[in-house]
Amino acid sequence: MKKALLTFALIASVLAAAPAGAGDVPDAIAAAVGHADRPDADKTRDAARKPDKVLAFFGIAPGMTVLDLFAGGGFYTEILARLVGPDGKVTAHNNHAYLNYARKDIGPRYADGRLAEVERVTIEANELELEENSYDAVLMILTYHDIYLTSEPEDWPVIDGPRLLGAIVKGLKPGGVLGIVDHRARAGAPATTGDSLHRIDPEIVKAELAAAGLVFEGAADFLANPEDDLDKPMYAEGIRGKTDRFVFRFRKPEG
Repeated sequence: MKKALLTFALIASVLAAAPAGAGDVPDAIAAAVGHADRPDADKTRDAARKPDKVLAFFGIAPGMTVLDLFAGGGFYTEILARLVGPDGKVTAHNNHAYLNYARKDIGPRYADGRLAEVERVTIEANELELEENSYDAVLMILTYHDIYLTSEPEDWPVIDGPRLLGAIVKGLKPGGVLGIVDHRARAGAPATTGDSLHRIDPEIVKAELAAAGLVFEGAADFLANPEDDLDKPMYAEGIRGKTDRFVFRFRKPEG
């Protein structure tokens, strides 16, 4: 009987510490996504992007320190800022190309002191240096494929992928999470589809992050779309916003 009770207690403790599953959305995340001050334009994208499920799957919670890497216009940055609260911290990173691309969204996002608590950093990926063991989580939302971007935009520097991944791993705390959402490429497609189609084969992501020292912890399928034509660029007419997207969670080993 004592052995059974001990086993039950161990299972309960593991479940309590684990990130929420694909169907579970903690109240803090629901409140951040439903915050009255979020722009209407953001809320209209929620049905397709499912930020509540994404953040629940990654285990993001109040009090965390989170890096939104290649944050773009700040769709996720805003939700993260509402979610982590005053005891947490959010860093929104962009390189100069992303900053220019998303300028029309970034301006209103931070106008008149909005999201003043967010630390904004503009630096090229090849120059990114993160303080060791400083982040509970790093998110790359629809941007991992950009590691392979070479042809556009003109001001996009070619990224040293292993260096960038090394910087991320260094910056994560032991046990910290790297959350990836990206447009799926056909299985076996070369990494160059990151440039030509703005898609990436999920197996490439797994292999590269394993080589960087992270442990693949799980995948979610709530952004999957089997009707997506994986041979077309993600911005093709009728596809943009409806791509087949994979959601991966990786963790930095303890110790």
